[in-house]
Amino acid sequence: MSDDDIRDLAVRFTDQAWNGGDLDLIDELFAADYVGHDAPRPEPVHGTEGMKDFLRMYRAAFSDAHITLDDIIVAGDKVVTRWTGTGTHDGDLMGIPPTGRPVTFTGIRIFRVADGKIAEGWVNWDTFGLMHQLGVGPS
Repeated sequence: MSDDDIRDLAVRFTDQAWNGGDLDLIDELFAADYVGHDAPRPEPVHGTEGMKDFLRMYRAAFSDAHITLDDIIVAGDKVVTRWTGTGTHDGDLMGIPPTGRPVTFTGIRIFRVADGKIAEGWVNWDTFGLMHQLGVGPS
């Protein structure tokens, strides 16, 4: 795959699946045995259904969730995105009831691509900043 093709996987995931809610696209973009590592979650996300559940959880908690890609870097079989997320906390988030508060937070995601699909992912994001905006955790 070319750098442009790898970059396109990250852009399509963000624009169409995350922002647009097109969960069927996950089957096209992600390997069936995908493994995703999300810093605050104790267990990895497994497979395309796991990624769909992951997106459903966040989209249920922030129905107007939107990710803006601030930077995209392709290196070999990996694509790195630095992003800014926004949304309104209008649904349950891992046991935190809706607060109605608008939030903005940042993160960095790395995808490894194999055989034309996203095979593995790592994401680190400002969990503490998000929790602070929701009024939970230490102040």
